[in-house]
Order: sequence, then C-alpha cells, then structure tokens
Amino acid sequence: MVAEDGEDERRANLIFTYGTLKRGFSNHALMQELMQTGDAALVGTYRTAEKFPLVCGPYRVPFLLNLPGCGQRVLGELYAVSFKGLARMDELEGTTRGHYERLPIQLEPQPHEIHVDGDGDDDFANATRAEAYYAHRSYAMEMWRKNGKKGLSGYTEREARGYVKRKERPQNLSFLDHIRLFLSD
Repeated sequence: MVAEDGEDERRANLIFTYGTLKRGFSNHALMQELMQTGDAALVGTYRTAEKFPLVCGPYRVPFLLNLPGCGQRVLGELYAVSFKGLARMDELEGTTRGHYERLPIQLEPQPHEIHVDGDGDDDFANATRAEAYYAHRSYAMEMWRKNGKKGLSGYTEREARGYVKRKERPQNLSFLDHIRLFLSD
C-alpha cells in the first residue's frame, strides 16, 4: 500500500476477522475491494491468545463474544487496514447501530501462515495486538446462553452452511430485531 495522502492514513489499524470477511466467505468482497484500493493488506492467519466464544446467530451469522476465558481459541485472518477501510468495515459491521463493537484483542501468529499482500511491508507480521468486531454487549451473554455455552474454534464452510446474505433476509426487520427473535426462540 503506497500512501499518496501520507502514511498516517494507511494501514493504521490491525483488524482480526473470524467470519464472513475471511477469504472464501460472503463478505470477503469488501476486503478484496479494500486491498485493490490499497486500503487493506492481508497480514496472515492468527489465533486468539485467549479463549473466546465464537458462535452462530440468526442466519448463521458469526459472532465473537467478548467473554475472555470462555469458548476456544479462535482462528482467523489479520488485516492491516487504513482509516478509510476501517470506516467501510465499521459500516458493514453496524458499529453505530449496536450490531458489533470494535474492541482490542490479543493474537498469536500461526506458523508458516504469515504473508503480507501488497507492497511487501511486513511491519505487522509479528503483531499481537489488534482489534476485532465483537457482538454488542447488549446481547452477547444471551447469545452465549442460546448457543449452550459452546463456542467454535473457527468459522468454516461447515458452520457457514445455511448462512443467509443480508439482501436475502426479510427486510421489514432490522438486524437487531432478527437477533432479538433468534434469542427469544
């Protein structure tokens, strides 16, 4: 990623993705677009340093719950993202609408899986501190209970079976309404 407007605007944030933003999943198109515009670069495959619950909610949407010590160590992908790219990701994740919260997370790189795409800058290759999109605290504990207090170690094709894309979900309800209905069943 070559900075035209100054280095401060590029690769300012490390973001851990664990679900549909990963390669091969439905929302990865956003990451591909950000990489094409120089607003993101794949750093590599990482795992959470601590155990966290990774669960599926309505429409098989993945949620990382900010309940350290519960669940399993979660496998995902780490990206270096510009401020512009981060704004796009925040919009997708609904951070201003109470869907997800972007909070710190400690990570460990997976051996032989670190590879920075882009200009070869590997400043972030051994990073351990990043941010992740966690389920909003207003419903996280209920989501944990709904999933039988069992978490996944990764969101794979198996877990994604049955995932319903946003545009294919009933449009008369908000995503929070869908979450509330899922939790009330």
